[in-house]
Amino acid sequence: MKKQDQIYLKKMLCLLALGVLFITQTAAYIDPATTSYVIQIVVGVVIAIGTTIGIFWNKIRRCFKKKNAEDQPEAKDERKKHGGIVTAEDLMADDDEK
Repeated sequence: MKKQDQIYLKKMLCLLALGVLFITQTAAYIDPATTSYVIQIVVGVVIAIGTTIGIFWNKIRRCFKKKNAEDQPEAKDERKKHGGIVTAEDLMADDDEK
């Protein structure tokens, strides 16, 4: 560890020790509206984590999936016709054929 990191760590430990020594009891009231905000925050974080995992899971799965010509949509063949651009009509045609 670098000397600067060691000094920083010592300062943090001293602050933690002082904080533990001077703990006082307090009485606090938690408003019911506060708990609904906490629930909203937790649900939002869970949804965001689930979405992130789902996106990366699909990307990882696609990497290991076999590259069969049958699995590839026909819109990829259409890219050559339009200079590498897939149009909405190409994608809709793929959906209609399935």
